[in-house]
Formats: sequence, structure tokens, C-alpha cells
Amino acid sequence: MSGIEVITFGCRLNTYESEVMKAQAEKAGLNNAILVNTCAVTGEAVRQARQAIRRARRDNPHARIIVTGCAAQTEKETFAAMAEVDAVLGNEEKLASASYRSLPDFGVSAEEKLRVNDIMSVKATAPQMVRHIDGHVRAFIQVQNGCDHRCTFCIIPYGRGNSRSVPMGAVVDQARKLVDSGYCEIVLTGVDATSYGGDLPGTPTLGLLAKTLLKQLPDIRRLRLSSIDSIEADAHLMDLIADEPRFMPHLHLSLQHGDDMILKRMKRRHSRADALRFIEEARRLRPEMSFGADMIAGFPTETEEMFANAVRLAEQAGIAHLHVFPYSPRPGTPAARMPQLDRSLVKDRAARLRATGQGLHQSHLDQMVGTRQWLLVENNGLAHTENFTLVAAAGLRPGELVPATITGHNGKHLDMQLTAAAA
Repeated sequence: MSGIEVITFGCRLNTYESEVMKAQAEKAGLNNAILVNTCAVTGEAVRQARQAIRRARRDNPHARIIVTGCAAQTEKETFAAMAEVDAVLGNEEKLASASYRSLPDFGVSAEEKLRVNDIMSVKATAPQMVRHIDGHVRAFIQVQNGCDHRCTFCIIPYGRGNSRSVPMGAVVDQARKLVDSGYCEIVLTGVDATSYGGDLPGTPTLGLLAKTLLKQLPDIRRLRLSSIDSIEADAHLMDLIADEPRFMPHLHLSLQHGDDMILKRMKRRHSRADALRFIEEARRLRPEMSFGADMIAGFPTETEEMFANAVRLAEQAGIAHLHVFPYSPRPGTPAARMPQLDRSLVKDRAARLRATGQGLHQSHLDQMVGTRQWLLVENNGLAHTENFTLVAAAGLRPGELVPATITGHNGKHLDMQLTAAAA
């Protein structure tokens, strides 16, 4: 091979950072290299990354393989010990061109491969400018990195460090470049995006940032947020939900569970009632609002009744896009030391919660039939409505916004007919 290939796992923030990594590696003159941007959120994510590294070496025996991302930050020795890996970069180092100019030669020891510093010592997030997000018709902007909270199941703060925000002016500049490049839709992303601004002068909020973007850049057609923590939603964000048509009516929530005792053992900051109250208020302000959510099944000490509370929360909230994770113990986290459930029970509960999610998704699709929507056409023959529901859109130009009437669905995505205008 020649050039630089990037293999990305995990979140939208990783997708954005992969573009930065590639640009910085090219700036450094790197060639014939594969950059693997890993995720550490589950043990399965780490396993998949190791598998991809081995496959990449088999397919490209003479390329340099550089591993980075959250798993590389939290399990650096594991990746450095792999014969297939030429270098391991930390989450901060991966964004600097100097890291790619100082790579070790082939055949070095595991210790010499490592370029991973203490992520907790990083106090600021430098703005990273990109004009294009390869393979995506919507553009992601990193507004925040790291997390100050310590949920008992989560290893991510140890891969990302403490919370730090990108200054508002830099976010506006980045958004302007992406809009000028032709992107119709912008997604603001971060590790704990709703903590945005707490470390900046004047402590601006995520909602205020979004308001400012839409005010200063009238050419932004659609603005979304990535996963948010509803307990941190501010008044500006609620204003956007109520009054700003360019703010898309879909939010992905970090719920994690629906039982108050498990939420306490997870060290979450919201209760079941808090989550339901936020969802109810958002729907009151914007009736077409849809919700996605992350939920964990089989958390340590979870009883059948506690699990049933999680199922009931998903049903009561009407979660249209439910992402279910079977609990996976991460070494170094408090939950890994709690009494564990049998793995077969964890998998069974995850399957049952997914089945609930599938039923809720079917109901959501049913409710969409007959509505008129603006669709953003993707690269794969599909499109997304404003409330982030998939629609079949074969033959349409990727990146285009088109009006349509929803005519039915096949259980997975909506069918549509193009119209002259949409409400």
C-alpha cells in the first residue's frame, strides 16, 4: 500500500479525530502507514481492535501500523506487546504532527514503541480544524474532550482525561469552514458534551454555544448534538428545542439504566424521575422530538425487578433508538469489583432489552408514516429524517437535502415518495 489508511472504532469524536490524525500524519510526511484509532468502552471493542490490527498486518506486511485512541491510552502495554504494532500513541499525542515524525524504526522493543503520556495532565483541548469528514455527509465538530465524572462502570475518563472545552470562537471558525465546504448538517460532539464551558471564561453552556453557532452562521441548515447527559441540559438548550427549527428534533441520551438503586451504584447523577421529566418536557416543547439512549443490561447486583425497571423506563420514555450494551467489566473500575452476574444472564437480559427496543422502534416507524420530512441523503442509499430515522433513498445524491412524504416502512427503515415541498 501507499499513503495513509485510518481504521476507526467507537464514537463520533473518534471519527472527527481520525480526520485530524490523518492530516497531521500527512503533514509529517508519513507514508505506507495504517493508523488504528481504538475504543475502550467495552472489552469487545478492545478485542475487535486487536483483531483488526492482526488482519491489517496480514494484508499489509510492509506497512507501519500505529495504534492510538482510548484503548491505546488505557492498555498501552497490551498493544505495545503485539508484534504487529510499530508504535502506540496516546490520545493527546495522536493529534500532533510531531508524533508521526518521531516514530521508532521497525524491530524496536515494546517500551520504545510507546508514545503515551499522562492524559490527566492535559489541561486544554486545542481546536482542530478540518474541512472534510471522509465518508460522511454530516460534519462533526469536537467541542469538548474528557470527563470529570467517575461512573463506576466507565474507563473512558482514564483514556480521555478530565473535561476541557474548545473556546467558542474556535468552534464557530471550524463550523464556518465546514459549511463553506458544502456540509448541510453539523454535529457537535464530545466525551461529555453537556459539560461544555465549565472550564472557559464566563462558563458558557452547550446550549449557548449552539445558539451562537446558529445566530452567527445562518447557512447552517441543520444542527445536531451527539450523546448528552440530560441532567446537564441548560435553559438555552431548552429554548432551542422549543423555538429553533434548524436544531434537529432528536437527542441521544446517556440513560444507562432505569432503576434508581442501580443508577446510584453506577454513580450516575440523575434518577429515573429526572430522565422521564426531561423527556416529557422536551416533547412538550417539540412534539416531533425522538430519542435515542444508551442502556446497560446485567450491571453487577442487578435483580430481575431492577432489570424490569430498565425495560419499563425505555417503554415509558418511548425510546425510538435504543442502544443496548451487555455489561462488560473493565479492569480498574469500581463496578468490576462488585458482585458480578453470570455472563449467560447478562446476555439474556441484553437480548430482552434489545427486543423491547425493537418493538419501540416499530411503533416509532408506524407513527412516521404519512408525515412530510426533509431528508439528508447518505452515501449508502439511505437518508435521515430530521428526527434521525432512516429512510430508503436509492438513486439520490449524497449530501443533498430533499423533501419527501413517508409512505410506509419495512420494519427497519422508512419508505418515501419525493414531494415538491415539505412542511
